Amino acid sequence: MSAESIRELLQRQPFEPFEVRMTNRDIHQIRHPENAWLAGSRLYIHYPGTERVALCSLLHIATVEMLQHA
Repeated sequence: MSAESIRELLQRQPFEPFEVRMTNRDIHQIRHPENAWLAGSRLYIHYPGTERVALCSLLHIATVEMLQHA
C-alpha cells in the first residue's frame, strides 16, 4: 500500500472510516483522521481513550476496507 493512497483516505472530505488489514491478519480501524498519521513508510494508529498506538509498515498492509456507516 502506498503512502499516497493512505494519505488520500485520511484527507477525504467528508472522512469515511476504514480499516487496515495487515499481512499477519491484524485489523486496525481508523474512525477519525486525527487518529492516524503517516511517517515515512509507516502508519501510526492511535486508539482513543487508551495508550495504545499501532505501528504498521506500509509494506505489510494487505488491504484497506471502508467501514459500514452505523
